[in-house]
Amino acid sequence: MSAVLRLALCTLPLALLPATARAAEAMPAGIAWKTAAEVDAAFAQAKKEGKPLFLYWGAVWCPPCNQVKATVFSRADFIERARAFVPVYIDGDAADAQKLGSRFKVSGYPTTILFRADGTEITRLPSEVEPARYMQVLAQGMNGARPVKALLAQARAGKPLTAAEWQHLAFYGWEVDEQAVLPRAERVATLWQLAQASTAIAPLASARLALKAITVAAADKAAKVPAVDKAAALQRVRAVLASPPIARANLAELTYGADTLPPFLTEAGSAQREQLLREWDRALTRLVNDGALSRLDRVAAAGGRVGLARVDTPKGALPVALQTEVRGATLLALRDVKDPYEREALAVSAAQVLADAELWAESDNVLKAQMARSATPYYHMLGLASNARKRGDNAAALGWYEQAFTTSKGPATRLQWGASYVRALLDLAPTEVERIERAARSVIGEIEPKPETFHARNRGVLDRMGTQLAAWNKDGKHDAVMSRLRAQMDGICVQLPAPAPERASCGEVLGRRAG
Repeated sequence: MSAVLRLALCTLPLALLPATARAAEAMPAGIAWKTAAEVDAAFAQAKKEGKPLFLYWGAVWCPPCNQVKATVFSRADFIERARAFVPVYIDGDAADAQKLGSRFKVSGYPTTILFRADGTEITRLPSEVEPARYMQVLAQGMNGARPVKALLAQARAGKPLTAAEWQHLAFYGWEVDEQAVLPRAERVATLWQLAQASTAIAPLASARLALKAITVAAADKAAKVPAVDKAAALQRVRAVLASPPIARANLAELTYGADTLPPFLTEAGSAQREQLLREWDRALTRLVNDGALSRLDRVAAAGGRVGLARVDTPKGALPVALQTEVRGATLLALRDVKDPYEREALAVSAAQVLADAELWAESDNVLKAQMARSATPYYHMLGLASNARKRGDNAAALGWYEQAFTTSKGPATRLQWGASYVRALLDLAPTEVERIERAARSVIGEIEPKPETFHARNRGVLDRMGTQLAAWNKDGKHDAVMSRLRAQMDGICVQLPAPAPERASCGEVLGRRAG
């Protein structure tokens, strides 16, 4: 595509572009992706040709999606392998996309699923791993690996699995499972049991399953009794930190869990805590300096070091030496990045790490520089809003939230950004009643009166906004506002077909009041 034509297409709202044009604009060249409108035809083609089907659910603004595009979908070996499967891209803003999200049990961007030719789901690929590992998982799935659901049933029944099967199970996309193979309530206990069962035959798989279990257990604030043995879990984590290959294979867990797992596993002020933090920092420093890793992974590791420093000092300035190292690592990573997808993802990650280190000016500068060149500048406005909010500048934060909403493109995206603006107002300016009502009415005005609107991410976005509005009105002071908003919502609901279950769920969005 010529530069002139590309520029012309980028001036149009994505929602107004034909589906095929949107898919071409949103994805790297080299693969003829089917679109959301062609999903059923794609499955029919896969069955007819005896090929697997590869489904990618994403959004043009999503930073992890951009990273997958830069590091996986642009790879020559992925493009070559795509000849052997039917590729489908479902843009979350495409017509019917949210209903397809419900159909395939997907919500988080990105989710990539591999299906057999007969439509049976084989696996959900882990987008957070290194590209080479991603390709291994993909190859294993395409080369006859049994579906993860079947492997999980066999393992839970106590039947033996091969080392390769344990690997396939461990490198499943557990973060995007959406209860497709395992109920959420059973996740921690099951993953922990699987980790114990695979220790002897597949050490890497065992370590990964254990880390997944520990990460979910640490995030479960409601659990009075952890579903994992903390002493055994601490041993597991220390073993991972001591093994460079295993630590590298679990980089995402170690970087993004650096501020949450140590407090879960150890007591403040204890010798165990100090030892764990030292070992963790050594492992992350190795990763920061590992030139074979992607820029994004190295920046994430630097962010992990910041998270570690925040474990016992959640607020206030970090040591100057660490701030200097973080500043150098992030700005070095951003230098000379040519791939537009990589730069989008990297700018978001770098800005977040700089903000976590309370290097506010540098973080804002990164976001503003990328916003000026981005096809989705509204995403970076949310980062600026977050920074302003953390600095206590609520007026500036709300200004960025509002601008992000008004400039966002695509029906699902506008709904999500608008709801974020409403929720920010409720948090930061709950007494600005007229502004809250005006913003909520704008969001409701974005809702397309079609059954497919009330699915997947859209459903969650609307429910969260409705719940927060109900909490704002728990004492009944804003009954008049809520009555007007419900009336507007009813005008949307009555346009849905009477037999459709979505009509009833539509009416529930603003129908609750917090107790």
